[in-house]
Amino acid sequence: MVGSVAFFALLPSTANYPCRVNLSQSFAQTAEAHAAKVALCQGGLQLTYGQLLGQTRWLARRLREELGVRPGDRVGVWLKNGPAYVPALFAIWAADAVAVPINNFLKPAEVDYIAADAGLALLLSEESLGENCAALQPLQPRLRVWKAESLPAAGDPSLDREAALPQATRAEGDLALIIYTSGTTGHPKGAMLSHGNLLHNVRSCYQALEWNEDDRIAVLLPMFHSFMLTVGVLLPMLTGGSMLLVRSLHPAKNILQEIILHHATILPAVPQLFRTLAHDAVPANLPLRLCISGAAPLPVEILQEFSRRFPIPLLEGYGLSEASPVVSFNPLRGPWKAGSIGVPITGVEVSVQDEQGNPLPPLQTGEVCVRGGNVMLGYWNQPEATAKTMRDGWLLTGDIGHADSDGYFYITDRKKDMLLVNGINVYPRQIEELLYSYPGVREAAVIGVPDPRRGEQPVAYLSLHDGKALDEKALAKYLRERLADYKVPRRFVVLPNLPRNATGKIVKPALRELAEKQSLTPDH
Repeated sequence: MVGSVAFFALLPSTANYPCRVNLSQSFAQTAEAHAAKVALCQGGLQLTYGQLLGQTRWLARRLREELGVRPGDRVGVWLKNGPAYVPALFAIWAADAVAVPINNFLKPAEVDYIAADAGLALLLSEESLGENCAALQPLQPRLRVWKAESLPAAGDPSLDREAALPQATRAEGDLALIIYTSGTTGHPKGAMLSHGNLLHNVRSCYQALEWNEDDRIAVLLPMFHSFMLTVGVLLPMLTGGSMLLVRSLHPAKNILQEIILHHATILPAVPQLFRTLAHDAVPANLPLRLCISGAAPLPVEILQEFSRRFPIPLLEGYGLSEASPVVSFNPLRGPWKAGSIGVPITGVEVSVQDEQGNPLPPLQTGEVCVRGGNVMLGYWNQPEATAKTMRDGWLLTGDIGHADSDGYFYITDRKKDMLLVNGINVYPRQIEELLYSYPGVREAAVIGVPDPRRGEQPVAYLSLHDGKALDEKALAKYLRERLADYKVPRRFVVLPNLPRNATGKIVKPALRELAEKQSLTPDH
């Protein structure tokens, strides 16, 4: 327990505590204390803390001395889930730079916006994304790309010469991460998270999950996702635990086979996966002690189905990228309340407020607001958006909900016009703007319809100019060339006119009612 004890002795208990440790130093401290322990496994590959630290040192030195990365520079991480993700992150922080994780499902035009907005000095990518990188190059001709395949394999003699990490000098309040979240304006916003924000959230999750060094977390969700980045990467790597990178999610039984083979103890995933697992046979030797549902609301039906099949707690939590991201959990030792996001984790406050910022009593509905050392510094280069999202130290989440008399919180609606597809935020405005640019489209509105596998799927309602007809295949192709596949509507419904209110605004609740009456799902 040497590494963990030392780490948490230095970790700030509040946002104002003077922290003398950053993410790079924290990882180095833990890795040195557990050098021979397996930190990460994927299939037949196993990497020790010492090996990951060696790769981190090697890359950090390259970043500074050969690739010209300077303190404060933003470095993009456009990688798929894999062992290289860990040294990539910690090497960036060791070089006193800022990591910018990029959704690997995005198309080059979408990455172009992030690269320009963040002012990336360098992009870390990989060969499997080579075509996308090639398409990005003419859009960002000055952006240098470094391929993860250049990272020496564990055991490479060149790693033995890397005796120490460059001395990282970042403090608690310094920027560590910019994580882009979809915005209602059609462009994503970069949530700025400090070293202290992320360390604070790791500590709170450590306590909430009763984490110990024997825990191994199964990483299925994308590592660019804020939930997985904090809970799946930082939590184990800063506390002496370990990670299992699950290679294949199809069929679902492969997940359980890998969990059994590699003795994973914690499984964070989206609700749809737990529904799938609930219909599989339950292995007798399953080593899991805890499952966590995140990234999207957990339907009570799925919780009940899973609980009937598995003698394992399935706890629902809540978070958002702007809060590093975890805000609340149902307590590990109970009581657990179906449909509730639980209670705030240590060091985090949650309040339900009215439009004027007044706290509301239990059972009254308002906006869910969050305060604590996990709350972001603001949005990158967007002071106006930051001002709209922060009020008197509170983060306005845009989610509508209430608390009960026991202090458990519930999310009942979304104030922001957002869909959740496979746990990833999708904002209709971006899709609608492209639909409006397509020849023949007069009006466009995108809503979400329930999907048993993906949570929600986008459906587009359109009206056309007189005399125009819609070629759905051509329109879908047009969108796929410009959007990540999961954002492309699965159905296009043409109406003579879209419903509007007295001010001319399209009434989306009316479209949702229409979709429900028509039993409109992606399979109908």
